[in-house]
Amino acid sequence: MGLHKILKFIVAIVGVAALVVAGMVWANNDAIVGGDSQNLVDIMILLAWAVIGIALVLVVVFVLKGLFSGNAKNTLVGAGSFLLIVAISYFAASGAEEVPMKDGEVLSASGSQWVSAGINAFFILAAIAIILMLVSGAKKLVNK
Repeated sequence: MGLHKILKFIVAIVGVAALVVAGMVWANNDAIVGGDSQNLVDIMILLAWAVIGIALVLVVVFVLKGLFSGNAKNTLVGAGSFLLIVAISYFAASGAEEVPMKDGEVLSASGSQWVSAGINAFFILAAIAIILMLVSGAKKLVNK
């Protein structure tokens, strides 16, 4: 049995389980807070965490498989570029002060800087993606 068939089988099982639990939540007329509905929502959250865990494990496995079987140079250049963007975002981040949160907790200065760095990295990566899509589209228009 190939890996593709196993993955399709796992996806089918998780999908059916999620559909059944979601149907049970929607069919229940009680409020979601407390009672049986809360238990069903907890099951949905657990199912979501399981799917995220499976996805992360598969990503790591296939990345490592591709790294060792393919062109490691391109993979390392991509990973290094990503780490460079994260480093630039971190050092350019503002917000190196403690921030009070709504629940009364206090976000540390380091945590505040990492949040700002994450936002900066997102905007940099989004801008790069948009530019690459525009360049790719322009090249296709020129070549036609």
